[in-house]
Amino acid sequence: MSFRERWRRILRRMIWIYPPFLFSGIRVKCLSQDPLVYRTTLKKRFWNQNAVGTHFGGSLYSMTDPFYMLIMMESLGTDYIVWDQASNIEFIKAGKKPVSARFELSKTQIEEVRRDAENGPTRPVFTVEIKDDEGIVYARVHKTLYVRKKRRETA
Repeated sequence: MSFRERWRRILRRMIWIYPPFLFSGIRVKCLSQDPLVYRTTLKKRFWNQNAVGTHFGGSLYSMTDPFYMLIMMESLGTDYIVWDQASNIEFIKAGKKPVSARFELSKTQIEEVRRDAENGPTRPVFTVEIKDDEGIVYARVHKTLYVRKKRRETA
């Protein structure tokens, strides 16, 4: 196993202790590695609720932040630059129940981004819904990534 593969395995296992997740009560689980799928969950606690006793919007957003970027980085490899460029969150319903979000990109979506990046920077948009166990949607987040192929250095 290469250094890069070991490093990625460690990152996937340790992401749940990333301070914004740990201190907000967000839990992260890597569900599979091929395709790479993440699931985040959030239970309402006194430290992550807003003034009216529902989920704090910042915690709802935080539970969606880096995952499409991480999936795309791992899928495309080191020949590409991948950044989170923009996002917006649409709050649909206030809630107190535990919620979760699932992040998965199909091989078709990844190959489409790879193909688009061959012609210059591309900005794909992915959407994730934050739901409870009954499938009720509390928020919808649209993530825009910036992806481009790395420039070759000339000698």
